[in-house]
Amino acid sequence: MAAKVGFDSVNVGDEVFSASKVVKAGDVKAYADASGDQNPLHQDDAFAQSVGYPGRIGHGMYSMAHLTKALGEWVGDPAAIKSVKVQFRAVVYMDETLVAKGRIASKDEGTRQVTVELWEELERDGEVQNPIKNATAVVELA
Repeated sequence: MAAKVGFDSVNVGDEVFSASKVVKAGDVKAYADASGDQNPLHQDDAFAQSVGYPGRIGHGMYSMAHLTKALGEWVGDPAAIKSVKVQFRAVVYMDETLVAKGRIASKDEGTRQVTVELWEELERDGEVQNPIKNATAVVELA
């Protein structure tokens, strides 16, 4: 499968995807089981509260998985993703809506690769939080 997005169809500054996901306890549990990360911060409300959180938090890599899945769905072929770099900046709680976004930051005519600025956002207490920001991916387009 090749990238479904054409290099000539995107321009610097284009916001190319936005994908929402509600963080559900069952999904976080499934991620914990698949990854082997059984930290009680992700499994036990009482434990999370004992260390200062209002409840369980999602894994940082759970958030990153949502972001890279959205990127892969946009490009059409996960193999077209050459690299991803992220900064984890805020926790994610159960039942919050996590929104993954991407914008074209630069294009390289010689390689037909684009750098995509990536971030995730959610609204908490009337303010936008960024669980992931200052992130980029290099993607090879058709």
